[in-house]
Amino acid sequence: MEIPGLGVVVLDEKLGWLLSEEIPVPVLDDTYCMFALQGYEDDPAPEDFHAAIRAFLALDRPALEAAAPHLFAYYRDVAGEWSAEIASPAEVLDHLGFVELITVGRDTPADRHVYLSVECDCDWDEERGVQLVFRDGVAVTKAGPFDGRLTNDDGTTYRS
Repeated sequence: MEIPGLGVVVLDEKLGWLLSEEIPVPVLDDTYCMFALQGYEDDPAPEDFHAAIRAFLALDRPALEAAAPHLFAYYRDVAGEWSAEIASPAEVLDHLGFVELITVGRDTPADRHVYLSVECDCDWDEERGVQLVFRDGVAVTKAGPFDGRLTNDDGTTYRS
């Protein structure tokens, strides 16, 4: 099967996800990533996935920089003596490492949005890492510890 923007995807029988080949992702400093589509085959509006992927692949560094204040708040909440020294939101992105798998799916079957979830390693919370979620591929709408969820219940981008 071919997905616009991703090319050919194949079903991973073990996970039940459609997986792409690795492609460079501009917003993630051109890190080569695979995309894992969850629920795409049975979705009543697969064009929503296409639009979200297209929007995400069109993003560049400023979209990530917009999340820096939220990531800095997370850093300040969990930083201990063993953590990296980060003085400002402008420095926080330098302490992330992007994991090469981006999941794409809806939060619930009834959700009208498609989310792209990016897992990151970080210097200040090596155990949990960071999760960045891009709603409809347009902007980061959740940034904080990796918990696998696509939204915060209260609608905030970061919550301690």
